This record gives sequence, structure tokens and C-alpha cells, in this order.
Amino acid sequence: MEMYLLDWANLLLRWLHVITAIAWVGSSFYFVFLDNNLIKPESPDLLEKGVGGAMWAVHGGGFYNPQKYMVAPKKIHTHLHWFYWESYTTWLTGFALFSVSYLWQAQTYMVDPQLIAWTQGEAVAVALAFLVGFWLIYDVLCRTIGAREGGDKWVGLLVFLVVVGASWLATHVFAGRAAFLLVGAMIGTAMSANVFFWIIPGQRKMVKAMGAGEPVDPIHGKRGKQRSVHNTYFTLPVLFAMLSNHYSFTYTGPYNWLVLVAMMAAGALIRQFFVMRHGYKLGRNGNPAPYAWLGVAVIVALIVVMRPPVPVANNSAATPPVATPVAVADVKQVMTARCVMCHGEGMQMKGVRLDSEEWINRHAQAIYQQVVVTKAMPMNNATGITDEERALIARWFELR
Repeated sequence: MEMYLLDWANLLLRWLHVITAIAWVGSSFYFVFLDNNLIKPESPDLLEKGVGGAMWAVHGGGFYNPQKYMVAPKKIHTHLHWFYWESYTTWLTGFALFSVSYLWQAQTYMVDPQLIAWTQGEAVAVALAFLVGFWLIYDVLCRTIGAREGGDKWVGLLVFLVVVGASWLATHVFAGRAAFLLVGAMIGTAMSANVFFWIIPGQRKMVKAMGAGEPVDPIHGKRGKQRSVHNTYFTLPVLFAMLSNHYSFTYTGPYNWLVLVAMMAAGALIRQFFVMRHGYKLGRNGNPAPYAWLGVAVIVALIVVMRPPVPVANNSAATPPVATPVAVADVKQVMTARCVMCHGEGMQMKGVRLDSEEWINRHAQAIYQQVVVTKAMPMNNATGITDEERALIARWFELR
């Protein structure tokens, strides 16, 4: 019953997390689009009101006229909408999902005994240290180097190096699947912390000053813009890290940390293309196409380098041996030794039971996919299934 309820919690939290993430990323991308498409107006009435940029758009049968006021408007005449619950809810649901899926069962889903045999408590503590530690390092870099003129480029380089180091470390202390997700959660935590600690508090100070009729300090807008820009470059790397757990070929190799770093870098490069593309159409930026092509080239290079070896053709004239079908009873022996402890009568993780020939036949497709094709199961190969046993299951399924 506990595993059944955990599966429901996992499903519902994942659903809510995706919904709120779509809302957050969508609004974030939209405001980056606005910043790069707003044109300084020539109308005297708009300039007098302090409008620094405006544009016209059409959507859903209506026309929209977004306007951006430099520093702050003199007065807000209608309801002021705040964009922060999208961020907060995304992080809260993401952390809850991470807790249910990984921290709650850290020794199953996070610990690889061949790397470090953490206890449950140790694995949880180290994982949380990644989340907190990255935010502290990143925040210090922004408040020191990032506060200087032209310092953002150095911050970008240093943050990239920190992410590289964290990726290497995570994949050397945790199972690959958990390590990829942990690095994504680490960056996602910094994104939401940017909103919570800097963007929203700065905006509240600006609104408070406006209400009191005091001059608005432009530093709050500059800091908020800095963190918002960082968040937009973090987005695609985080999304890859979150999606990668469905594709074991990305995180099971000996150089999995390089795969993670390369794919995140490719995502940031492609995001740079889209950010610059808006301004390029208005003549503000140079041609951003090289960023997109470089990102695509990185991905293509990974596809080529990571391709599986091609079997050497056997030129012998001899008739190849006919594969012998495998009895389900033989597969049951493997299931009993490697899988039943998590998929038996007492515990049926993911609602899958494999302690009888009937149940094995019922889940044949899933067994083949998880054990043979993706090799995602047993999780982190905790039960030590052999290549010969995987081959036996493959023959059973393909010749049944």
C-alpha cells in the first residue's frame, strides 16, 4: 500500500510540477522576448510618461500594447500583477517530487555502492548540500564580481566552471540517473532563489518607494534584470537534466558527466540564439546563428561519439546457429534472484509484480524494455544482474 500511495504522489506531483514549470518558463521567456522587442517610442506623450519601450502585438482576436517604463512609472492606475507564484510553486512541487522519488528511497535510487556506499541519511545530507552550496557560491559571485562593470561575463564563466565541477562530483558520488537530476535541481533551486531573494524583494522596494512618493533606486531593477537574464540561460540546461532520467544511455557511461555538461552547454548556446534573435531583427545585435549552429554541433558530436559499436560481420560460409527459445521458467529464476525483492508479493514497486510466470508474461514488454533495451533495471544494478542474464531475457522475449 505504501508503494502504491507513493506512485500516486509521484504522478500527481510530477503533473503539477510540469504545469507550474510551463507557466514559469513561459512567462520568463515572454518577458525576455519583450525586452528584446520593445522599441523606444517617438510619441511625446509616451516619452513624458517615462515609457522606455513599447510594441504592438495581436493574439486571440485582440491587440495588445505592452509598454516598459524605465526605472518606474509615476503612478500605477490599475491592478499590479506579480509574477512569482509560478516560480515558487515550481520549486516546491519539484522539491516534493525529488523527495518522494529520490530522497525518500535514497539507497535505492541515489546510492551506487560501487562509488560510495552512503547511508540513507548521508545521501540525503549530501544531496541537500549540493542544492544549498551551489546557490551560495552563485549568489556570492553575483554580489561581488557581478556587481562590477562588465562583471557578468566573468560570472557566466565562473558559474559554468562551478557547474562542470558539480557535474563531475555528483556523477562520482551518486548513481548517474540521480546525479543528472541533482545537478538540474541544483540549478533550478538557484533560479527560484533568484526570484525569492532578489527579484521580488527589489520590486517590492520599488513599489513601496513609488507609493511614498520617493525616488526609486534603479539598483533594484538592475539586480532583478541580472538575475532574470541568468535564469533564462539556466532554463534549457535544467530541462535537459530533468528529462535525461528517461534515457539511460546519457547517464550510464564512464564519462556521463561530460555528456551532462555538453548537453547543458548546448542548451545555453541555443537559448542565446533565441535571446539575440529578437534584437537582431531590430538591428540591435549581430547575427546570432553561430550560437545555434555551435549548440547543434555539440549535440551532433555527442550522437557520433556515443554511438554503440557496430557488430563485426561474420564472413564465414557456415550456417549461423539457430537461437534456442528460452522457457519462462528460466526467466523466472532470474527474476527471483534479481527483481522479486522489489517486485514480489510483499512489495510491488510501480505496481509491477514478477514472482510468477503469469505475472512475468503479463509484463513481458516492460521487462524487455527496462532490463534489455534501456538497462535501467535493476536500479543502479543493485542486485548485480549479469550481461548473460540480460541476453537470456532478450532471447526469451524475441523468440516467445
